[in-house]
Amino acid sequence: MAFKPTATLSIPFLYLLSTSFGQVPPPDPVVVAKRNAIEKELESIAVIDRKVMVPMRDGKRMATDVYRPKGAGKVPVIFVRTPYNFNFWDIGLGAPRDLTAELTAVKRGYAYVEMNERGHFFSEGSYDILGPPLTDGSDAITWIAAQTWSNTKVGTIGCSSTAEWQLGVAAQGNPSFTTMIPQGFGAGVGRVGPYYEAGNWYRGGAVQMLFIAWLYGEQNQVRPTFPPNTSQEDLIRFSKAFDLAGHYPPVDWSKALQHLPEMDIIKAVDGPHGIFADRMEISTGGAMIKRAPNDLAWYRGGLWHDNMPINIPGLWFMSWYDVSVGPNLAAYNYVRRTAKPEIANEQYAVIAPTLHCGYTRATEDTVVGERSMGDARLDYDALTYGWFDHFLKGADNQILEKTPRVRYFTMGLNKWQTAETWPPEGAAPMKFYLASSGNANSLYGDGTLEVAAPGQDQPDRFAYDPANPVPSYGGNVCCTGNAVTGGAFDQRKMEARGDILVYTSAPLKEGIEVSGPIGATFYVSSDVKDTDVTVKILDVYPDGTAYNLDETIQRLRYRDGYEKPPVWMENGKVYKVAIQPMNTSNYFPAGHTLRIEVSSSNFPRFDRNLNTSGNNYDEVSGVVAHNVVHHSREYPSEVSITVVSKKH
Repeated sequence: MAFKPTATLSIPFLYLLSTSFGQVPPPDPVVVAKRNAIEKELESIAVIDRKVMVPMRDGKRMATDVYRPKGAGKVPVIFVRTPYNFNFWDIGLGAPRDLTAELTAVKRGYAYVEMNERGHFFSEGSYDILGPPLTDGSDAITWIAAQTWSNTKVGTIGCSSTAEWQLGVAAQGNPSFTTMIPQGFGAGVGRVGPYYEAGNWYRGGAVQMLFIAWLYGEQNQVRPTFPPNTSQEDLIRFSKAFDLAGHYPPVDWSKALQHLPEMDIIKAVDGPHGIFADRMEISTGGAMIKRAPNDLAWYRGGLWHDNMPINIPGLWFMSWYDVSVGPNLAAYNYVRRTAKPEIANEQYAVIAPTLHCGYTRATEDTVVGERSMGDARLDYDALTYGWFDHFLKGADNQILEKTPRVRYFTMGLNKWQTAETWPPEGAAPMKFYLASSGNANSLYGDGTLEVAAPGQDQPDRFAYDPANPVPSYGGNVCCTGNAVTGGAFDQRKMEARGDILVYTSAPLKEGIEVSGPIGATFYVSSDVKDTDVTVKILDVYPDGTAYNLDETIQRLRYRDGYEKPPVWMENGKVYKVAIQPMNTSNYFPAGHTLRIEVSSSNFPRFDRNLNTSGNNYDEVSGVVAHNVVHHSREYPSEVSITVVSKKH
């Protein structure tokens, strides 16, 4: 079961653009010409101050580039803080940076400030994904507000790692942090409502393997740096040739993530030491892979939790095929419930039908995976700059009156809709109960979804072998390299497996809009102390095409909660297991059917439970679990969808 990497070249951390290793493609002349034209235009209208080393409270300095309008006096500031490269060139890709965002901001009368997170590129210190963001983010905003060219109003924007720090810093109450536009920000959410994910590290107590692939290139604890007394002039000059980041060989993550023990996956591909599996002195709590969901280390760093009030206006962007849509929606609703009344009314949301951070890549025929979503475009520039103009410039542009509180895209209808709340007004639960004659295994079984629970228990059984897990196919994913391709895919080829239980409703007589949370409760038993339950919700077309909408998992040792010690199962005993909500907005026309899949693995979307009741992360072999799903009046296993009463 172990994966052994093939031999790879050792590529140095530091190398020139003219490297002879052959790993960097030559720059595209068209791209270079476009970048140079933008740079020339920027120089004509902006004061550009690159590689400003901004001190934090502990003395470490963060590399910062500033672009501000010439002769404009004090201006509002758009602040972008990121672990990613904003040097002149992306050395690893051999391509110049696109400066469109900087140019647009300056043209619209803003200073645009971008800063590298601690321990990345020219920024000093050591990187810890959960360590310095709260203090560094607030220190950076305080520095920005104190500059002679700043009007002291700071707004933030960014997607993924450029967004995830915003919530935790917003909760600190820095008076200059005026508004935020977080996008695809799930890994910044520690605990909110039913989601206890430690920043997308867990889902239902199972490890989401995306971070293993992501940390391979990010946990650069050992890296070259320039001396503290290096001049700004030299830093600018060097940034055209050096980026101070590791350039590691590409990894086939579809194979690498199979390695056992799990804690050695990065080591097995000769990745760098860091917070994933190594206890570092700078770390807030030691190796991340060794932490349980209730580990206090998750509360010592930069994650935002639902005991941290946020009281600034927010324009929140989410997407249906992102890993984080559930906790993102829960965080948005939490702020609307708990912020000061005037601030609660200044929380707006956009939920797109795209992959992680794919908002602006929508087209007039947006295809996500294999499913066409139709025209999913929005004028994001008009929306975001209308927002910033209102809150940072005080513009009387009526953006709040003109903008729907919640704008969400309904798949199947393939159109944008609006609501005042999430879920939309008039939404109500509708339950379907699992039923079969004991043979729901695979698409060819007899599993159904019924409006009433069956009388007798004719349970469905399957064997879950961690050496042969159900492969992830499409889904609501991010950042797993080539291991998983996200989006909607016809799941029928997966449903041919006997270790997937398939339950399908009768064809709908009338169309229904499902917009909101999708809950599930199962009654299960097993012959092992610990195993997993996975579930997937699907829209099945009349021709049989079965598109996945959302998916989740529950590690049964945490079925009674995440703040408690693990609770083991007894052989054959039936347990009630509530699954944390899935989420979607999908229209099921008449003739379509609703389907759920139930199994015990979805790999490498989630790590495999080895079924031993051990640590899982340090084990090299597992045992086969014989799992049972019960359904009857005594054991009413069910799925609850949220139906919106509308005429379409």
